[in-house]
Formats: sequence, C-alpha cells, structure tokens
Amino acid sequence: MGLSFEKSIAKIDLEFYLKQLSDIYSLMDLKYSNVAEFYGFNCTGCEDNCCLTRFHHHTVLEYQYILEGFNHLDPEKQIKIKAKALKIRQKSIEADRKGTRLRQMCPLNSAGKCILYSYRPMICRLHGIPHELHTPGRDIICQPGCEAFSKKFGEKDYRRFDRTPFYKEIASLEKDLKQAVGITTKIKMTIADMLA
Repeated sequence: MGLSFEKSIAKIDLEFYLKQLSDIYSLMDLKYSNVAEFYGFNCTGCEDNCCLTRFHHHTVLEYQYILEGFNHLDPEKQIKIKAKALKIRQKSIEADRKGTRLRQMCPLNSAGKCILYSYRPMICRLHGIPHELHTPGRDIICQPGCEAFSKKFGEKDYRRFDRTPFYKEIASLEKDLKQAVGITTKIKMTIADMLA
C-alpha cells in the first residue's frame, strides 16, 4: 500500500526505532507471559480466534516493523501473502459498503500460526487476558479479556496487567519517528492493508 510518507521513511535509518520497538515488545511479551501463566491461559485451539478479527493498527512504527519482517520472507511467500491480503482487503471493502461484519483469517496466518510471529503488532501480542489502562484525568479502564478467556477463567482473581506503560513507550517512540521524518498523517490499517 503506497503511503505518502514512505519516501520520507526511506531517507532515515529505521534500525534505531525498530530496535527500540523490539525491546519494548520483548518486555511486553515477558509481562504478558507471566500473567497468562498465572491464569493458565493460552490461545492454542481457541474457537474465538483473534486472527479472524479485523484489528486496526495506528502506528507508522508498527507498520514499518511488519514490513521489516515481511521483507525477510522469500519472494514466493511474499507474493502469496500479498495475494491473500488483496483478497481480504477487497472483501473488507465490500463488507463495509454493505454494513456487514466480516471475520477473515489474517493473511499472515498459515496453518494456525503467524508467519511473522516475532514481528506481530502490539494488539496481537496483548490480546486475550484482562488488562487495565490508565489515562490522565479519567477513571481506570478495565477490560475483561477475550470471550474465550472469560468463559474459561472469568471467576479467577484478577492479576494486574497494566498496558499503559507499553502504550506510552510506543506512543513516545512513534512521536519521535514521525518528527524525524516529518509525518503528520495518521494511519488506520489492518495487516491486510499493510501488505496489499
């Protein structure tokens, strides 16, 4: 998907930003894993597969990180994924036009596994378990976890999982990247949009 800022991005060294994002993701994965382990939660065999959910991603940084991983795939795999992404995107456009809800498998999912697992965005890393967000001047927002989690572990005591530090770190890094490149555009893209 050709975006207006892609030429500007090409002029800077993204490695610094991508490395910092990778470090944030590593801590995120560790914290998530600890809380998921407390509950005994994992997504294996889940009927309410979040890979069927159309998540929108809002950072240039995560978009670039996905592209980084995608560019490491062999060209034949890239072509297949692009073709899947285009089909998904077209079906999404049609569903939006009709006002219908659509659940489609993410173009990066192959045989139940994410091909770019280590490059997956924040929402893919954090989905499932109960969490909280602290926003200035507002009440704490608490979310119960996905439907599969609620059915299986809903009665278990809450283990605190605050997403706020991760959101803040990524937002700060995103701001720095956008300022370095001169991007003022906001994005709202699915994985299919990113790869189509």
